[in-house]
Amino acid sequence: MYPTKTLKEKIRLFMIILIPILITQVSMYAMNFFDTIMSGKAGAADLAGVAIGSSLWVPVQMGVVGILMAMSPIVAQLTGANAHEKIPFTVQQGMYLSIALGIIVTIIGAFLIDPILSMMELEERVRHVAKYYIITIGLGMIPFFVYNLLRSYIDGLGHTRTSMVIILISLPLNILFNYIFIFGKLGLPAFGGIGAGIASALTFIINLILSILIVHHIRPFREHRIFKTFLKPSLKEWFDQLRIGIPIGFSIFFEVSIFAAVTLMLSVYNTNTIAAHQAAINFASFLYMIPLSIAMALTIAVGFEVGGAKRIHDAKVYSYLGITSGIIIAFIAGSILYLFDDQVARLYSENPEVIALTKQFLFYAIFFQFADAFGAPIQGTLRGYKDVNITFWMSLVSYWLIGLPSGWLLANYTNLDAFGYWLGLIIGLSAGAITLFGRMQYLQRKLIRKYS
Repeated sequence: MYPTKTLKEKIRLFMIILIPILITQVSMYAMNFFDTIMSGKAGAADLAGVAIGSSLWVPVQMGVVGILMAMSPIVAQLTGANAHEKIPFTVQQGMYLSIALGIIVTIIGAFLIDPILSMMELEERVRHVAKYYIITIGLGMIPFFVYNLLRSYIDGLGHTRTSMVIILISLPLNILFNYIFIFGKLGLPAFGGIGAGIASALTFIINLILSILIVHHIRPFREHRIFKTFLKPSLKEWFDQLRIGIPIGFSIFFEVSIFAAVTLMLSVYNTNTIAAHQAAINFASFLYMIPLSIAMALTIAVGFEVGGAKRIHDAKVYSYLGITSGIIIAFIAGSILYLFDDQVARLYSENPEVIALTKQFLFYAIFFQFADAFGAPIQGTLRGYKDVNITFWMSLVSYWLIGLPSGWLLANYTNLDAFGYWLGLIIGLSAGAITLFGRMQYLQRKLIRKYS
């Protein structure tokens, strides 16, 4: 990261940060994408089982990753303030915290998997796949959390291409592991959808090993000597990081878990409906990696500008640059969903009923990805300002008190049926985007008055 003066310089630097993040995020989600596609080829029950398992695992996974994402704005602001000597201690405590969170989630999950699945009206094969998909992917949970902490540190320094390299190495391995464990190659049994969980866990471990080697041996990371001397855990530092990370994590959790809640509510429908919903949400989420990447790039750029010389105007320019980029991407993504719905649906299943239902779900996805493309960059901007508490409450109200109840009413009291939940998603995401935009404008005016 470095200061910029002209809009052209800002666009250039923003793209230098954004493109590797985008490739990284798309590649990371490609793991889930291939999990879903390859599980679907094993059968509708395997696809539905992975859908249920993912709906329980992903919100928790992303919520914890959101907490650990606090490392990016912290490191970005320390870098902007030229306080490099504080970074090693901060990163080490973040690693300890990520391990502690992983242990807590594992213990809680061990007690809740069976009771939650028992409450759902699932076919026996779907329940079996969902349970053991969660168990197997959970074996890589702690490595996954530590890797994401190190990735946030790497990205916070502005070296987003390093994260890109790691994921581009591990993605082909994930696909290979899927092929081996889902379909039973090299003399192993065919695990079906459960094999996708095994493949993901192995990939998480590889990601962690690669990130440790890079941070320890390659400049500029090795200059911080993260792994040279380990200091004792500091609960004070944990709480300092949690004070920023928990609102981020819960904001992400509320957004991601509303999709999971919809999947769980759809469990009362038949297996083909669940499978079609999972296929459509999987591809729509794949497209969401673009605005999410813009948000992560904005967190770094805005955090750097406000952390050093309090360049509030420059931070504002970056925020609107990101929002504009998100809106442009939304038009492109919407066109893809509209024009290639049949081709997308056939990626996931050969079942004619699943294909037809998937295409209907994809039509609704066109509209809620517009709200995502506008709202996600704003969230990234606010995280760069370390303004995270208000976004937590806005997310809670928008997604859970507006979006989900609206979807339930539309699904149960209109002829929309399962599609009513997706219309509720559109309402909730739109409400969140509008309120977040108002918060961003208020904060920017406040900071300009303070530092001008």
